[in-house]
Amino acid sequence: MGLGKPGGPREQRWTSMDRQEERNRPSRSLMVALLLGCLTLITLDYHGGADSPMEPARRAVGEVFGPIETGTATVIRPFTAVPAWFRTKGALRDDIAELTAENSRLKSQVATQDYDRNRLEEFEGLTSAAENLGYALVPARVVGLGAAQSFSHTVTIDAGSSSGIHPDMTVVNNDGLVGRVLRVTSTTATVLLIIDTESVVGGRVGESMEVGFLHGRGVLGDAGRLDLDLVDESEVPADHDSVVTWGSDGGAPYVSGVPIGRVVSVYSSLRDSSQRAVIEPYVDFGALDVVGVVVPSGTASDRAVIEADGSLQ
Repeated sequence: MGLGKPGGPREQRWTSMDRQEERNRPSRSLMVALLLGCLTLITLDYHGGADSPMEPARRAVGEVFGPIETGTATVIRPFTAVPAWFRTKGALRDDIAELTAENSRLKSQVATQDYDRNRLEEFEGLTSAAENLGYALVPARVVGLGAAQSFSHTVTIDAGSSSGIHPDMTVVNNDGLVGRVLRVTSTTATVLLIIDTESVVGGRVGESMEVGFLHGRGVLGDAGRLDLDLVDESEVPADHDSVVTWGSDGGAPYVSGVPIGRVVSVYSSLRDSSQRAVIEPYVDFGALDVVGVVVPSGTASDRAVIEADGSLQ
């Protein structure tokens, strides 16, 4: 039928394609020659260094393609740098926020270091006062002043009945006598200061141990003074004599032996044949902060109690 033997034309077609590939394939001798040439160039370039015969060719290629590479890098650098820029900006923002917070914290520490140091000194002084007086103390802070319209000098402290405090207890600080407790709530107490005009405190003067009564003038600050009337009107207190509390029955409202102030002047009345001494308080009532309320040893309290030996209960 003209088809010839089975498989004849198909075998001829594949045979012709194999021959075409052989014609397109480089000869073996050419491959060997190219390989030997490459090895020769590599050897010459390696041993030649700066004097290599390949150096002029390399320089020529660099002069042609160098500007192209530089220009291409300049064009694409802004795009490749965008992610790094965002990361850098974010890191800088975090660093600035951290440094700002640290700066604020340091400023706060500097601004309050004197306050914190003074408070620490007052707490330490309160411990010494408990040891010197021989009484247990509940520490407290002054958190409010009495209303001016009441014409009384009182302060509010942040300790009340839950801290073991009740009315007619003695209040001191590390300098001396502050006043007595008037009334309490579960968490606060109102203290009548000894400079109040309604305050009366029994006191003893210096080595003579003469007793009298101190009355407040109602003046706060450096000008605040107390007037001392001695029971024995013939006695004349000496300047700079110290005055301490006389003490009350059962220690209420004042325990004995608490420093009150010192004599700064004495006035005599010829008509009454009496002596009156002016006392400067040891306590600075214009700067009250940390105080201690005298309580019986072993008092149950919601806060640490400074015992008479200076230890904390």
